[in-house]
Amino acid sequence: MQPRYMAPAGPVTYARRCAQALNSLHSILYFTTDLGEELAPFGVDEHSSVYMAGRASPLGAVGSAPVVGVFNSFAPGFVASTVPAVWDRVAPERAVEARQKAAGRAMERLLGRAVVESRALAEAAELATEAATEGLLADRPLYAANAALAWPDEPHVALWHAATLLREHRGDGHVAVLDWFEATDIRSLVIDCASGHGMPKEIVMPMRGWNEDEWSAARQHLATRGLVDGRGRLTARGAELRDEIEYDTSRLDRRPYEALGVERTEKLARFVHGLVNHAADTGVFPTPLRDFFAPPTEKWNDL
Repeated sequence: MQPRYMAPAGPVTYARRCAQALNSLHSILYFTTDLGEELAPFGVDEHSSVYMAGRASPLGAVGSAPVVGVFNSFAPGFVASTVPAVWDRVAPERAVEARQKAAGRAMERLLGRAVVESRALAEAAELATEAATEGLLADRPLYAANAALAWPDEPHVALWHAATLLREHRGDGHVAVLDWFEATDIRSLVIDCASGHGMPKEIVMPMRGWNEDEWSAARQHLATRGLVDGRGRLTARGAELRDEIEYDTSRLDRRPYEALGVERTEKLARFVHGLVNHAADTGVFPTPLRDFFAPPTEKWNDL
C-alpha cells in the first residue's frame, strides 16, 4: 500500500448521496427482465450475456481484455465466456438501443406514467444531464464511451442515461484509486464485503464470476498486508484504507456536482432517492440487496 495522507473524517455529502442514488437508478435495469426481453430476438438471453451486452456496448465490439480492465471486479474467465462472442449475435449499437428502450419501459412500469411524465422528473433529468456533461474524459474510458452516445429524447430515459454517465464517471475514478492502492479486481470485492457496507459475499462472488478458492487467496493476500483479520473482517488499518479509497473516489468525482452547486445537487439527490425507494418498494431488488441500493436511512420520498 502506498503511504498517503489520511482522509479527513466528516459527514457524507449530498454529492456522495447523489452519486449513490444515481448508481442505484442506473442499476435497476439489470434487476428487471426488460433488457433481456429486448435482447432475446438477437439470441442474447443468458443473464451474464445480457449484462455484458448492455453495459459494455458503448465500448464497441471489443474483446474481453478491455472489458475486464474497465469493469475491474469481474473474473477474466467469466468475462471471456461472453465477450467478444456476444457481438456475433448483437451489434453494440443495437445493444445500446435495446438498453435505452428497456430502461424507459422499466422506469415507466415501476414508477408509473404520472411520475415519468411529471415536470419534477423532467427537471431532475435536466439537472442530471447538466452534471453528466461536466465530467472529465481523461482516464475515464466507460464514461467517455457513454458520453459519445446520442442523448435520448424522453426525459425519463435521459435521466437514466445521465445516471449511467455519472455512475461510470465515478466508477472509472474509483478503479484508478484502487489501482493506486493495489486493491483492484477481486481484492476490491473482498475489502468491500469485509467492511459490512458492500453486497453480501454470497451474492457478489458468483455474480462477478469468482470462486471460493480465488476469494480465499485474495483474502489471504489482504491479511498479509494487515488489512483483514483471521475472520475476514477489516482491521483498523483496512478500515482506514477503505475510508481513504472512498474519499479519493469522491474527490475525483466532484466536478459534476460542483457544476450543479450544493442546493441543486441536494434537490437531485432527494428526488432520485425518492424514485429509487419507490422502485425498491415494488420488489425490483432482491431482498438481501434492498437496503444496499435503497438504504432506509436515505428514504427521502419527495415524489
